[in-house]
Amino acid sequence: MKNKLIKDWFIRFIKGVFIALGFILPGVSGGVLAAILGLYERMLSFMAHIRQNFKQDFLFFVPVGLGGIAGIILLSNPLEYLLTTYKAVVLWGFAGAIVGTLPSLFKESAKTGRRRSDWFLFIGTVIIGGIFLYNMTTIFGDLPINFFSWLLAGGLIALGIIVPGLSPSNLLLYLGLFDPMIKGFKNADLTVFIPMAIGGALTLVIFSKLMHYLLQNFHAKVYHFILGIVVVSTLLIVIPPVADYTGFTLLSVCMSIVLFLIGGWIGYWMSHLEQQYK
Repeated sequence: MKNKLIKDWFIRFIKGVFIALGFILPGVSGGVLAAILGLYERMLSFMAHIRQNFKQDFLFFVPVGLGGIAGIILLSNPLEYLLTTYKAVVLWGFAGAIVGTLPSLFKESAKTGRRRSDWFLFIGTVIIGGIFLYNMTTIFGDLPINFFSWLLAGGLIALGIIVPGLSPSNLLLYLGLFDPMIKGFKNADLTVFIPMAIGGALTLVIFSKLMHYLLQNFHAKVYHFILGIVVVSTLLIVIPPVADYTGFTLLSVCMSIVLFLIGGWIGYWMSHLEQQYK
C-alpha cells in the first residue's frame, strides 16, 4: 500500500514536470497538457469549488505543483540559451506551434454553432487587438519589471490552464516579460516565483467559475475572442521589435521555415491528443 502511494505521488510529480512545458513554451498550452495527462477536469473542479474536499484535493496536487516548479527550473536554462543565441529563428518555431493549434481552436469555437456576430467578434479582436497591442508600448511605455508585472504574468499563465488551447507565453513575449521570466526561473528567483504563484492562484480561484459560466453560456464568443488574440499575438512575436533580424542569413531563413513546419506539426499533434483525452 505504501509503495503504491509513493508510486502515485511520483507519477503526479512527473506529470507536473510535463505540464511545466505549457508554462514556459509558447505554442504549448498547460491546459492541453493537463487534459492529456488526465488532470484537467479534477483541477478545474478543485478551483471552481475550492471548499469542497479541499484537503484531499490540495494533497493530490502538491506533487503536481512541485513537479511543475522542478520542470520550470530544469527547462529554463536551455530555453534561455536558445532565445539569447537564436531568438528570431526559435520564435518562428514557437509561432508554428501556435499556428498548429488553430484548427483545433477553430473547431472548438463552432462546437455550439457559429453566428455572423461571432465572425465580427473575431475580426474586431484581430483588428482592434492588433492595433492596441502593437502600439501598447507607445501608449503606455515599456512595461516595468516589478511585483505587479509578475502578478500579471502568473495570471496569464493560469489562463492557459483554465482554457485548454490558449498559450499565453506569446503574449508574455510581446509584453517583454518572457525573457526576464525565464532568467528568473533559471536562477530560482523568489522575487519572480512568489508573485507569479500568487497571480496564478488568484486567477485560478477567481476565474475558474467565471470561465465555466462563460463557456456554458457564451462558448462560441469566448473562443472567437481567444482565436483573435492568438492570431494577433502570434503575428506580433515574429515581427520587430520582438524578433530581431539583425544578421539574418539565408541559412537563418531556411532554419526558420523548418522550425515553423516542425512547430506546426507538434502543435497540431498536441491538439489532436487533447481531443482524445479531453
